[in-house]
Formats: sequence, structure tokens, C-alpha cells
Amino acid sequence: TRHAISTLCQYSAAAIGIVLLLGVLDVDWTKFGWIAAGLSVGLGFGLQEVVANLVCGLLLLFESPIRIGDTVTVEGTTGTVTKIGMRATTITNWDRQECVVPNKNLITGTILNWTLTASVTRVTIPVGVAYGSDTDQARRILLEVAADNPRILGDPEPVATFEQFGDSSLNLVLRGYLPDMEHRLATITELHAEIHRRFAAAGIQIPFPQRDVHLRDLKLHTRHPSTSLDSTPV
Repeated sequence: TRHAISTLCQYSAAAIGIVLLLGVLDVDWTKFGWIAAGLSVGLGFGLQEVVANLVCGLLLLFESPIRIGDTVTVEGTTGTVTKIGMRATTITNWDRQECVVPNKNLITGTILNWTLTASVTRVTIPVGVAYGSDTDQARRILLEVAADNPRILGDPEPVATFEQFGDSSLNLVLRGYLPDMEHRLATITELHAEIHRRFAAAGIQIPFPQRDVHLRDLKLHTRHPSTSLDSTPV
């Protein structure tokens, strides 16, 4: 709200300053009516997108589908909203690159806001075990790993599921919830390392893709270079 009020005050101060300046200069607008009409038509076409972005910027400030500090995904870019301006919004991604998105795209497009109403986020850890492994034991280990991690929430509880029969593995997935986005990557790393250690201790193998290659004999028919279709061998 403070950011919205500050932005409106800046726009209002600039408009009032222009009006007062023209009043001091004693500009007679009746003499320049035809110029104003031509300029209005030209500005109407030239500034169409600018005005649309301006109006959309005001909608963003008051409707607040995104706010400064929110983590969002827009057009494949995920980052933190650092500025909502008159024409565009600035999003800083994880590589500290600033992506400038026109406000119109944010209003008319689809936005994934990770922190709009709550900061809780879910992590998904897919893992495969070798055929012949005890999947119930593997699921118990996954749940124990999640329960022992201090950042994984107990409510909602983590879930370990047996998803599918893969080409080279039995595919399981561990899903757990974090209170915020701050330690997401660190938690994923900790979960991966602990799952690998406990699976190895329990004798559960994490396989890699395997392929069987079958070779067969091919009879190759070659022709002597000195012979041809219409020649007689000597």
C-alpha cells in the first residue's frame, strides 16, 4: 500500500507541476487547438502500448496479484519481484539477472505466484530402485529421511509413493513441504545425500539405465574392382 501511494503521489506531483508551469507561461491553448488535435491522434496511436502498460501497472498496484518480494514464474523465468514501475515490472532471477516484463503481460498473461497467499512450498524427490528391491522398505526409508530433516514440515505430512515400473528401475517419489523458499535448494541437496546414504546402508541399489545390444552376422557381397556388368572375366 505504501508503494502504491508513493507511486501515485509522484505521478500527481508531475502532472500538477506541468499545469502550474504552463499557467506561469500564460499559454493560450485556443491558438494551438489544431496542433493539440493532431498531437492527440498521433499520441493515441504511438502511446497505445504505453498507456495500456500504465493502466495495467495501476491495476497491479491495487489488485496486487503480485507484490514486491513475491517469488513468481513468468514466461519461464522464476525470480523475485523487485520493482513495479509505471511501464514494466522487474523480476530478479536466481542468477541475479533482472528481467523487465511489461505490465500488460502480467495482467493479460498467466503468472505463477509462489507466495501470493502462503509461503509454504513443496519439494519433489524422484528416486529409482533396482528391480527386485523391497519397495515398502524403500518407502519407509524415504519417509524417515523426510521426518529427520528439520526443514520438512510435519503438517502437511510428507508422502512417499510408488509411481511406476520404469525401463530400468522401480520409480518412487518423495514429496514434502517447506515453510518458505529460502532453503529450498539446500534442503533438496540434503535429502538427496541422505537418501543415497541410507539406501546404500540398507542394500537398496539405485540403478542406471541399461541397454542390451544384440549383434548378428551380416553377409557382405563385394565385387572385384576389375569386373563390370558387361565385361567378361579373364
